[in-house]
Amino acid sequence: MTTPDFNLLLTLDALLTESSVARAARRLHLSPSAMSRALARLRDTMGDPLLVRAGRGLVPTPRALEIRDQVSELVQGIETVLRPAEKLDLAQLVRTFSMRTSEGFAETFGPRLIARINAEAPGVRLHFVQKPNKDSTPLRNGTIDLETGVVDLATAPELRTQALFRDRFIGAVRRGHPLCKQDITPEHFAAGGHVYVSRRGLDKGSVDQALQQIGLQRRILTIVDGFATALALARNSDLIATVPERHTDSLRDGMYSFPMPVPTPEITISMLWHPRQDADLAHRWFRACVRDVCTKQIGEQSTLPINDTIPQWDASSSEQKAEE
Repeated sequence: MTTPDFNLLLTLDALLTESSVARAARRLHLSPSAMSRALARLRDTMGDPLLVRAGRGLVPTPRALEIRDQVSELVQGIETVLRPAEKLDLAQLVRTFSMRTSEGFAETFGPRLIARINAEAPGVRLHFVQKPNKDSTPLRNGTIDLETGVVDLATAPELRTQALFRDRFIGAVRRGHPLCKQDITPEHFAAGGHVYVSRRGLDKGSVDQALQQIGLQRRILTIVDGFATALALARNSDLIATVPERHTDSLRDGMYSFPMPVPTPEITISMLWHPRQDADLAHRWFRACVRDVCTKQIGEQSTLPINDTIPQWDASSSEQKAEE
């Protein structure tokens, strides 16, 4: 059996990342003609065109899309093995970590996380990025370093995940709301006007399923795509917001919060990152900071008991979806 030319892995990774012979050539400091010859060798070796003409550019074939992340991970692993051993000097570290998360997470855990990072590595900045959806592309292409959220079937299988804390849904209304003056029964809860949170355009979730089981249906008057918006509306109206308790602790300041009058499942908030970051010492330190800050702050919060035995999730695990 002929030994494969492992140097072609670097070429393949550059071509699949750039989808351009010219850009891949610049990335590897080769001439365009040399890169074209390498592409021809790859096509012959793999029995697939890999990149095909589409207008003025090139697009990857299904086979290329299938192996792109695997190739990237292999190249990253090789670079890690061949890289000299190093010791992380936090005092000299200069880097910006991009963290895609919800406004609630940033407001609740951001202050302590920023203080922790600044105390240990003054040259490190934290860039919070809004999370409009669960698309894993930013983690794959490296524009985002870390993400927080609920791991579910939509999560890209190659991503690494680690649970941070458990959370559960509660209700929140403005001070002086009619619900503040009475027992919050399922009937009283369902009869009020509700603001519903869904980034996917849904109009029902786990709360509605629980109400339906006892013959009730709540009145959803408006749908928004974030918990911060839902709480802002509830703070200035008679709307009832259903939000995760720990995730929105800071956002609910000054509001009246109450346990759900119907049973709803707990959710697990995890952090997610791409395998290429596994061996990076600075990224490991950053992940440890996030985990430690969440653990410490959750331990100090005064809340009703929540199961805090957190399992370590792998990339193939499925978690309860947060429909709210």
